[in-house]
Parts: sequence; structure tokens; C-alpha cells
Amino acid sequence: MGEEMTAIIYNFDCSGESNSGDETERLFSALGRYTSAELLELLYVGEEPGFFELIRGLFALSDESRSVLQNYLTDMPLKPISVRIDPTGRCILTRENLDERSC
Repeated sequence: MGEEMTAIIYNFDCSGESNSGDETERLFSALGRYTSAELLELLYVGEEPGFFELIRGLFALSDESRSVLQNYLTDMPLKPISVRIDPTGRCILTRENLDERSC
């Protein structure tokens, strides 16, 4: 039988046991890897309501499902996408045809 593994990405325990020097080093390392524009974009997007819940949901998908969704969202020309939940609980994404939209 397979072993279960758990990874702690962030430790939200603020009891003071964590080394703030390690956290500071990690933040400065990130500052060096990304441009100011990328960091500002991340800050802006991260402040959207529900952003972190959405990201957690994406990472809960299997690698295959996440890849399918990523390809769907990025491989086709940019068009508005509508989303609905059907009666069985499936999330249905549909690309809208710009010619069919009324102004």
C-alpha cells in the first residue's frame, strides 16, 4: 500500500517559532527572480476576492485535468468565456462566438 505524504508549503503559525531571517531571505530571493511589473501584477491579482481559494482549487486538480484546463484557456484565440454549473454539478466552460454576441 502506498504511503501518504504531506508537504507544508507555508507555515501560518505566527507563534514566533519561525525564523524571520529565513522568511526575509525567501522574499528577497523572489524579488530577484521577478520583474517589478510581474510582482505588481501578482500583488494586484492576489488582492482579488477569492483568488487564493481559486488557486488552491486549481492545485487540487490532477496534473492531467489542470493541463487540459490550462490548454483550453491559453491555446485558443482570446474570446469571452461563459461558465455554468449543470444539474449534475459539472462546471461547463464555453467560448462565446463574438459574432453571436449582441451589442
